[in-house]
Amino acid sequence: MSTERKKYAIVGLGGRSRFYYQAIADTYKDTAVLCGFCDVNQTRMDFANKTISEQYGAAPVNTYTVDAFDRMIANERPDTIIVTSIDRTHDRYIIRAMGLGCDVICEKPMTTDATKCQAILDAVRDTGRELRVTFNFRYAPANTKIRELVMDGVVGQVTQVHFEWVLSTWHGADYFRRWHRDKRNSGGLMVHKATHHFDLVNWWIDSRPATVFAMGDLLFYGRANAEARGVTNFYSRAHGSKNAEGDPFAIDMSEEPLMRELYLKAEHEDGYYRDQSVFGDGISIEDTMAVLVRYENNAMMSFSLNAYCPWEGYKITIAGTEGRLEAVVAHAAYINAAGDVGEEMVHESETLIVHPMHQKPYPVEVEQLPGGHGGGDPVLLEDIFGTPGDDRFNRAASHVDGAWSILTGIAANKSFATGQPVAVRSCVDFG
Repeated sequence: MSTERKKYAIVGLGGRSRFYYQAIADTYKDTAVLCGFCDVNQTRMDFANKTISEQYGAAPVNTYTVDAFDRMIANERPDTIIVTSIDRTHDRYIIRAMGLGCDVICEKPMTTDATKCQAILDAVRDTGRELRVTFNFRYAPANTKIRELVMDGVVGQVTQVHFEWVLSTWHGADYFRRWHRDKRNSGGLMVHKATHHFDLVNWWIDSRPATVFAMGDLLFYGRANAEARGVTNFYSRAHGSKNAEGDPFAIDMSEEPLMRELYLKAEHEDGYYRDQSVFGDGISIEDTMAVLVRYENNAMMSFSLNAYCPWEGYKITIAGTEGRLEAVVAHAAYINAAGDVGEEMVHESETLIVHPMHQKPYPVEVEQLPGGHGGGDPVLLEDIFGTPGDDRFNRAASHVDGAWSILTGIAANKSFATGQPVAVRSCVDFG
């Protein structure tokens, strides 16, 4: 007896969309079907169709430019819209899709500022549609194990978290090459990147941020910083530039098949350059950030994010009334659309140690799973498109989780600008 497949349309056909359309066309073709692509760029939509047709034998889907988003929904009748467009446009497609009767799956971050966050919360309330935000790091075995240990009371009542995230000069630099470098597009790394990290802490300690105080600055990337270090050879983008030759911060899109197809061959349509110099002008996001957070359960967090380190990964300490948990995770080097989606942020090593109060510390074994984001990507896909079982860890994230994850970053951005602590609940009204 056949089961009717659920219909999905995707808006935003850049690198991250491949994670979804490849999964639907391959692993989940019996339960899901693609019915439409929507983007500002026809070349990227054509590449997506070529990929699903040649690699998976799936039928090409109809394509629509962004001005025809409503028409796509009217013609194709999708059950769910998957939003993988540029961050500043998420709210536009989320709200419109729900208003036209669709549920939504949205890549992180849900949106970029408090005004847009409020509009999304209001739209969910008004339409009754479902909005899910895809936090694949919740599904990584190391992070799920931390959730399990805290839930099971291994450290007692959590009182303090220290969370240090470091991005390498390969991956971290990539946010300064592309559209993320303009804070209007991404909300900066406090929103675009740290939404992952703030969501993990909310989820681990089962609480919400109450007060945020933060400092952030551009101290490494950007032309002025490079000039201060004695750099004299500059360029606007790597492609075709002599000055970019030999620069370890430059990428050659002509040598990367996916980048060549998705961006180099597509730039004639929209003028988007994927390989801008990280030491150019016009960068408005920070690369060095420090944040203090008080949570509603009275726990405290010190958080740091650095985007120009020699290695990539994170260090976490969770202290409580019964002990202390320490984790160190190192990631393999990766940049978006420079390899297979399953290679994104693969864990190279993981160490997890519990220090019980008045007892000897002991290591905790972490299950090793294949796939991107520490093995979390395949588990997330099964949760979205497959038949997930009961999950005591509540890894599926709603629009409320999506909102709380970005509100720490939104409050941090406000604190950057004012030099003052920010009450998080003053940013939006949850109703």
